Amino acid sequence: MAPSRGAAVYKKQDGVLAISKDRQAVSWTPNNPPDATPSLVITVSTITNLQQTPESSAKVMLKIFAQPKGQTEPVGHVFAFTSPSSARAEANAIKEALTTAIQAYKAAQNSDAAISGGSSAAMAIANAISGGKGGNVWEDDEKLKSNLDLQQSLMRDDPMLKRMFEESRKLKPESLSNTQFTAQFWASRIHLLRAHAIAGSQARGSYNVFSTLKPTSDGGEKKLSLSKEHVHLIFAQYPLVLRVYDDVVPKPYDETAFWSRFFQSKLFKKLRGLKIDQNDATDTVLDQYLDAEEFSGRRETQREMQVPRIIDMEGNEEHHSQRKGNAPYRELRPQSLEKVPIIRTLNTLSEKLMAQVAPSDIDPSQPIGMDEATYENLRLRDLAGDPEQNRIILNVRDQSRFFTDSRDTAEDSKESQSLPYVDPGAAIRSVCEDLTQAFPQPGFAAIKVDGSDQEMDDDHSDDEKEKEVPPSARAYSHIMDLVHQHSEQTQDMPAQMGLSATIYERVTLTHASTTEFLHQFWAAFLSGDPSRANEIASLVESLNRAMDRIKAVADDADGERNELVRAAKRTAIDFQQRTGVKRKMDLKAIKGGAEVVNQLLGPTISAVSTASAKYRKALQEQSGEND
Repeated sequence: MAPSRGAAVYKKQDGVLAISKDRQAVSWTPNNPPDATPSLVITVSTITNLQQTPESSAKVMLKIFAQPKGQTEPVGHVFAFTSPSSARAEANAIKEALTTAIQAYKAAQNSDAAISGGSSAAMAIANAISGGKGGNVWEDDEKLKSNLDLQQSLMRDDPMLKRMFEESRKLKPESLSNTQFTAQFWASRIHLLRAHAIAGSQARGSYNVFSTLKPTSDGGEKKLSLSKEHVHLIFAQYPLVLRVYDDVVPKPYDETAFWSRFFQSKLFKKLRGLKIDQNDATDTVLDQYLDAEEFSGRRETQREMQVPRIIDMEGNEEHHSQRKGNAPYRELRPQSLEKVPIIRTLNTLSEKLMAQVAPSDIDPSQPIGMDEATYENLRLRDLAGDPEQNRIILNVRDQSRFFTDSRDTAEDSKESQSLPYVDPGAAIRSVCEDLTQAFPQPGFAAIKVDGSDQEMDDDHSDDEKEKEVPPSARAYSHIMDLVHQHSEQTQDMPAQMGLSATIYERVTLTHASTTEFLHQFWAAFLSGDPSRANEIASLVESLNRAMDRIKAVADDADGERNELVRAAKRTAIDFQQRTGVKRKMDLKAIKGGAEVVNQLLGPTISAVSTASAKYRKALQEQSGEND
């Protein structure tokens, strides 16, 4: 067969794209000069992907992605076919030839790998099933991080993740290449790639094909759409239909007439387990199969089951010469299929569907979920107590302190540090004394939890009042502060908080991209690897640019709020000019602005400041040691 070739333009130059005689490479040769050598040669071993314009497109173009050894990313070469009459045919021929060559190369590589590894194909399949490195793509983190098609597919399914990826790529430093950034971005999202790969590998199992075929009405006529998949499933689930099809097609019926008559015949209703009426259409050809073995009550899988006659009770009943038919069902004896058609039809169909399911490799004689040694060990120590857990338990007294500013913590340190050192016995006695003084009789007066005394003399100083505040009052005040803080932290956030949809989306994307760079910074900073110093410096630069982005978003939000304020003032002035009544304006009711942006991104700003401070401190210490 002659090699495929075609006239194509590459980088605005006319030439010829051809495949070599051994079909191991594709080359492009320019037309000028006439005896020029190929200026571009792409071997089949380096081709990673092929893309072609659709048939409906006016331009016929073929894009070949090649990744030679030593390159981290594939390079795309675009060829535009220029033949006025056969451009599409030439492109299709070249693509088909390249596809066949690539498949042959991959098959040869797999066979060579199996031979060089000293293992058979069965061992390779077993290694894949057992979770080896040569198995599925989701079993190897490195394959997930390098699979560009999988990453693109995930971002197509998750637009928010795609916007965050693009936003983070815009904020990356110039010293960080796209390859490095992509590797760092997906390194923290291996679980998402693995879940997407597993979800994409799922295939639809076998199903009852007759239940999915429903005719549609078009102008009073019923039409039924039948695909190749439906025909294949019908033949697989109902071997009788395949036998009938082989017998009657093409004579006396052709294929179209056969399916048209079949779905209106009694045979179809009987296969579905429906009751046949006298008014049903009669088909002299298909009705001959109504008494087939599949409907006689005999098991069509009798030979496959290989049940010995000595224990095959149903087989003995079928071959009993002294009985006239089978006994009624109430005596638990086999009976004709016509008495319970739907039950036996569904059971038979279920057996066929389950027969196509991959069998389990678990030995049914072994204990489920564990081996014999583990089962015996568990049974021996069944009544033993739980072993002591060797772990460090972290008890956090007040989580809100991690979200407060350092200045607030310093102001409340004296009051908060005194509470853990209160003697419990003294605190209980103080509470009892307060209750006795506040309630001389049960049910009267109220507890003075604020520590103030209405009967106290005016000449007492403030210091004496603070000394006389009981610990119970301080404890009550501290508990109420915690309750208020928890309520503020857990209450629902109002939608957008007065920000426009555009600003709110920018806030969300800025927060996501900044958080991504924070993850990468701390992963590199805490690794302790001196070789990643340049990477840490570039990430700090990205964090600084993220702060500039936050400031820009806050300024834009402030500008929008100022526009709303000016619009509200103009409305108030127009109202005053029309009615002569001055309307009172409440500018605080107009929400939004930089204050809301800083409030939403407050923890993020604090985290970036902390990371920058840690980096500067470490840099100063390192510089001091070097001096």
